[in-house]
Amino acid sequence: MLVTYAGDERTPFDRDHWIDVHFPLVRESWGPYGLVSAAGFFPQGDGAGLIAVGVVHFRDEAAMEAALQAPETARIMADVAIVTAVQPQRSVVQPL
Repeated sequence: MLVTYAGDERTPFDRDHWIDVHFPLVRESWGPYGLVSAAGFFPQGDGAGLIAVGVVHFRDEAAMEAALQAPETARIMADVAIVTAVQPQRSVVQPL
């Protein structure tokens, strides 16, 4: 799953919190549901309107759906509000 945040250089986004607090929370919360890995990066250059991209890899689609429906997801989403006011967009990516 890709989690993208749209914006530009003026969009408030706490990079340190996102990397140092949010991703450990994601790993802890969704690990029991089949999370394989979670990481984030910040596009360089114009970023095509993106200020941050999270790559969240689950064992399979069923694991992803279970994690998204889990009670722990509310805590993850509440933490996003600490990072930024931008609403993240989720996209499911299937390997070829």
